[in-house]
Amino acid sequence: MGMTMQTQKKTKIYVVGHKNPDTDSICSAIAYANLKNALATRAEQLMECSMGEAVDPSVLQEAEKYFVAARAGQLNAETTFVLSQFHQRIPHYLNNIGTRVSDMEIHRVPGIHRDMSLKKAWEMMASLNVVTLPVIREDQTLEGMITINDIALSYMQGQDSQLLSKVHTSYRNILETLDAEMLVGDPEALYEKGEVEIATAAPEVMEEYIQPGDMVITGNRYESQLSAIESGAGCIVVCLGAAVSKSIRRLAEQHGCTVLVTPYDTYRVARQVSQAMPVSAFMKTEGLKVFHEKDYTDDIKDVMMSSRTRDFAVLDKDDHYVGLISRRNFLGIKKRQIILVDHNERSQAVDNIETAVILEIIDHHRIGSLETMEPVYFRNEPIGCTASIVYKIYRERNVEISPDIAGLLLSAILSDTLIFRSPTCTEFDRHAAEDLAKIAGLDPEQYGAQMFEAGSDLKAKTPEEIFYQDYKRFEFGETFFSVSQISSMSSAELGRIQKKVMPFLERHMKEQPKEKFYVVLTDILRSSSRLLCVGPGAGALAREAFKNYASSEQTIPWPAKAGKTSQDEPLPELIALELPGMVSRKKQLIPHFIEALNG
Repeated sequence: MGMTMQTQKKTKIYVVGHKNPDTDSICSAIAYANLKNALATRAEQLMECSMGEAVDPSVLQEAEKYFVAARAGQLNAETTFVLSQFHQRIPHYLNNIGTRVSDMEIHRVPGIHRDMSLKKAWEMMASLNVVTLPVIREDQTLEGMITINDIALSYMQGQDSQLLSKVHTSYRNILETLDAEMLVGDPEALYEKGEVEIATAAPEVMEEYIQPGDMVITGNRYESQLSAIESGAGCIVVCLGAAVSKSIRRLAEQHGCTVLVTPYDTYRVARQVSQAMPVSAFMKTEGLKVFHEKDYTDDIKDVMMSSRTRDFAVLDKDDHYVGLISRRNFLGIKKRQIILVDHNERSQAVDNIETAVILEIIDHHRIGSLETMEPVYFRNEPIGCTASIVYKIYRERNVEISPDIAGLLLSAILSDTLIFRSPTCTEFDRHAAEDLAKIAGLDPEQYGAQMFEAGSDLKAKTPEEIFYQDYKRFEFGETFFSVSQISSMSSAELGRIQKKVMPFLERHMKEQPKEKFYVVLTDILRSSSRLLCVGPGAGALAREAFKNYASSEQTIPWPAKAGKTSQDEPLPELIALELPGMVSRKKQLIPHFIEALNG
C-alpha cells in the first residue's frame, strides 16, 4: 500500500488570493496551502497504516492531492517584507487559471528520424494506431511531420522510375524494405543516380535501355546480371534468393556496382522498392502549426478548428518535441482546480476563473458576483481577516502551527485590522493574533509598526505601482468603480505619496475619461482617511455616500498644463474628502458607496 501511495501522481490544486494582492491574500494562501498539504500527508499516513483495510473515501481523496500557494499579481512592499521575515519564497504567479495544452491528454507519439523509410514509418503508424509521425532532429527539435496521406501520395508518385534516386534513398533502407542481403557495396551509401529497371528482356536488348547508375531488378540468369553490370548499372537486385556467382561479385566490385539479394519475386520488389524512400522526401516542413505546453487552450482552439490538419505537435519551453494533440483531445480536457482565499468576486479573481473547478472559498468579505457550476465548501465569517479563519481551521483540524506560519498569519491580521484599529477587528482577531504572536515570539504592536513602516516606504515605487499595490474594482448593477488604498503610520508620508501619485492620476484620467476611481490615503495612527475622487461623477457619489461623515472637502487643482481627456474634454475636478474614523474599505467605505447607489 505504501508503494502505491509513493508512486501515485497527485492532483495539483492552486490556493490563490485576489488580483493586486495584499498581505492577507498572500499569507492566507501560503498558510492554507500548508494546512491542506499537512492534512493530505496525514491522510496518506492513515492509509499506509490501514494495512489494506477499508478506509473512508474522503481520506483517499484528500491523500491524492497536493496544494500550491499562488499569487494573482505583484507583491507590495509590506508583503515582500513579511515573506522575507518568515523565510518564505514568493508564491507561484498565476494570472490565468485557464487550461493549458499541458492539461490536455498529449499523445506521446515517439519522434522519428528523417532517414526512416516510408515502409517502416507505415508499420510504426499501424503498431501505434496513429496517422501522423513527427520527424525530429538529434537535438529533439521538430523538423517536420509526415502523415499516412503523405505516404499514400508517395506511392502515386512512385511511378516515376527516377524518384528513388532523386530523393537519395539509403541502401540501408532498401535492404530493410526488401529484407535483402548486401553481397557487394556499402550499406551506408546512398542510391543517388539512375532509374529502376526490370531485366526481362534478352541481354542484347538490355544493353540498349540500361543507363549508368540504374537499379536493375533481375533473376538468377547469369547473362542478365553480367549485361547489367557491363552496361554501368549502379545496383542489381537479385530476386527469389538466387545464388550469385563469385565472378559476378568480382565484376560488380570492379565496376562499383552494388549487389543485393532478396527473397521476394520481381513483381513484389518492383512494387515495394519505392517504400524504401526516406520520409524526408515527403514530410511537411513549411507552415506547420505547433503549440507549446504553456499555451492556453482558449488561444489554440480556433486555430485547430479552422485547420484541416489532424494532429498538431506540442513543444516544451525549449522547443523540444513532447507529443501530439488533436481536436478530440478537447473532449477529455481536465479543468484546473483552485481554492480561493480572501475574495469571492469575479472581477477580483484570476482570469478565466469560470473555466476552473473551484473547490473551496475562504473569505471574510461580502458575498460577491462569483458563481460556481457545482457546490463548493464556502466558509465566510464576519471577522477582520481571512488569516483569522485560516488560524481557526488549523485549530479545528488539530494541525500544528510552525513559528513561520504563525508569523505569516499574524502579519495578515495586523495588516487587515490596521494593528487592531480598524472597525473590522473582532475579539477573535485579537485572540488569534495574541496566540500567533506567542508562537512566533513577537510583540504585535512593535512588529506591526515595523511592518507598516516597511510597507509605506515607497521611494523606489513608481506612481502606478503605488496605485495598484492594494487596488480593487467593484461592480454594483451597471456602476463600476475602483478603490486603491494606501496606509501609513505617518501623515507626512501620506502627503508625499499623494504628491507622487498625482501625475499618474492625471494620465489615467486622460486615458480612461469615463471611469470613476478613488484613492484612500489612510493614516493608521490617527484612524482617519483622505478620499481622493477622480473621474466624472466620482465626487458627487462620494459626497452623497459620506455626507454625514466628511469633516471637510477640498478641490485639488490639476497642473496648469493638464490638458484634456482622450475625448477632447476638460479633466473633471479632483475632489478630496477628509473622513475621520474611516479606515476600512470593506466595512466602512464600500457599504456607504452601496447605500448611496441604492438611493
